[in-house]
Amino acid sequence: MCGIAGVFNLNNEPFALSNLKIMADAIAHRGPDGDGFFIDEGIALAHKRLAILDVSTKGAQPMTSKDGQWTIVFNGCIYNYLELKQELKSKGHEFISSSDTEVISEGLAAYGPEFFKRLNGMFAVGAWNHQEKMLYLSRDRYGIKPLYYWFTGKTLVFASEIKAIIAHPKFSVQLNMGALNEYFTFQNMFTFRTLFDGVEMLPPANTIKINSLSSKIKHHSWWDYDFSQPDETLSFEDAKNETERLFRNAVSTQMISDVPVGSYLSGGMDSGSITALASSHVNRLATFTCGFDMSEVTGVESNYDERRDAELMANYFKTEHYEQVLNAGDIKWSLPRVVNHLEDLRVGMSYPNYYISRLASKFVKVCLQGTGGDELFGGYPWRYYRVFKSVSQKEYFNNYYDFWQRLVPDKDKSNLFSANVFKQINLKEPREIFERVFTFNDSLRYDTPEQHINNSLYFESKTFLSGLFLVGDKLAMANGLEERFPFMDNNLVDFAQKIPIKYKLGNLEEMKRINENEFGNKRKLYQEYDDGKNVLRKAMQGFMPEKIINRKKQGFSAPDESWYRGENASYIKELLLNNKTVSSDFINRDYIKKIVDEHVNDHINHRLLIWSLMNFEWWCKIFLNNEKF
Repeated sequence: MCGIAGVFNLNNEPFALSNLKIMADAIAHRGPDGDGFFIDEGIALAHKRLAILDVSTKGAQPMTSKDGQWTIVFNGCIYNYLELKQELKSKGHEFISSSDTEVISEGLAAYGPEFFKRLNGMFAVGAWNHQEKMLYLSRDRYGIKPLYYWFTGKTLVFASEIKAIIAHPKFSVQLNMGALNEYFTFQNMFTFRTLFDGVEMLPPANTIKINSLSSKIKHHSWWDYDFSQPDETLSFEDAKNETERLFRNAVSTQMISDVPVGSYLSGGMDSGSITALASSHVNRLATFTCGFDMSEVTGVESNYDERRDAELMANYFKTEHYEQVLNAGDIKWSLPRVVNHLEDLRVGMSYPNYYISRLASKFVKVCLQGTGGDELFGGYPWRYYRVFKSVSQKEYFNNYYDFWQRLVPDKDKSNLFSANVFKQINLKEPREIFERVFTFNDSLRYDTPEQHINNSLYFESKTFLSGLFLVGDKLAMANGLEERFPFMDNNLVDFAQKIPIKYKLGNLEEMKRINENEFGNKRKLYQEYDDGKNVLRKAMQGFMPEKIINRKKQGFSAPDESWYRGENASYIKELLLNNKTVSSDFINRDYIKKIVDEHVNDHINHRLLIWSLMNFEWWCKIFLNNEKF
């Protein structure tokens, strides 16, 4: 829910309300139900409201604690707010609303910033302490809700989206070359910088504070994933039963709302599990599926349309089911809109997410999402089996880094980037960034296959999952829709990290015995062992059709490999290979032509790179050239 923004001038110079409103208007799509503003000396806070809990004016923001000590702006939803509210009431705190926002403001009054650790939910908070004259920014454990900041040394500007920061009268857009190198290595950011030079994302589970005496940003990290201490005394039966119990509680808790709640239903295990449990709480739960026109699709992508399995589950659970079918031509209209809302380019072919959230927003204000199940329960075994037999940390890093160079290997960067850009980047930096994700946590070990796989779960939760959350938030909020993630309930996450790998991957012992050198095609071997989320599948038996429980893992993606060779080939060339292509200042045109030609004519699958090149071109058009669409 909502969008937040704020400005803190460390010299106490007041910030004009007119400028604050311009910043808030830049993210108006996040909060169509109202707005609010607070200005006092050098601090200015803005809020755009999407009303979910207590839709009355009592839940409006910015909100000040009863003792006058704290004024906050908040984006997100706190699922344990009723429990925390009762505790605060017992300490003498009074409440006038039924909102979770008021629980945060009163919780800060009672416990200070340490209260953020106790929140079970998704949140980005800007909190002004009147007595200390101190601004605090904090973000949830997993980074579900985004929060960006720009610090000049004299002024700190923060917002849910970078658009609001761009709207600050002193901000000027420039491209961060290091971030560009990082993006075209991983199709993601493993650091917290962005393509916008000077703009950073607040890391998950971080709180920062700043007052007039601050000269730099100091981070306080208060939580991290920990897969390194599995409970080997746990029986499979107990793991299954506890997974079921905690997952049931998570879905039930996240159904709380004063507005309609629905669920995505892709046809797979994760969204199906959520729908199975959520449908018991709501009469005719609304469910939403995005399908694809498969008339010109060939090869493995011919199985990408999940509508039949989604319809099977919709009928099974008696949901009120809605579908949208995309065709190849839908990318051209949506791409500039997707990039405009993403701003901070991240993982995957995300335009189907934009369309499905737009569909859902016509019927509900809140939609449950299955993101997180794979990362917690081992849903990508073909990735782990690439590295699980590594004999050392160095070998593990080498193997996994090769895999996570999703776009352009370091050795090809001189061909990718223009000569001017190539001079400004550090070729060694992506590898250093990759390793830093692991070495940040000194509890990781690299001695056994199980440790290697748990390290992979840690890495992917910190990076790939974080990117998925960003994409989900931006494209859902573009349509005034709040997404929730039952798999990311704190209690479920804490337990899932303790489940031994042998219960998550059903064929682990068999894979240990296989001599990979006897096979000519390792990739084919790994793909055959789609045995992830074993304990979750067993926990959901009896709730879902067996066909869905035993279904092979399939990501939510359009058949773009085929479409890029067919109807969209001309659009790709028109966008990337003409005299007005803006990104040619940074990306070598000959390299783009080579990649497009190889994809279209030689059937080399470059769909991820082509998608990213198109995204970056529109990023340049929108944010560097201020082009309209």
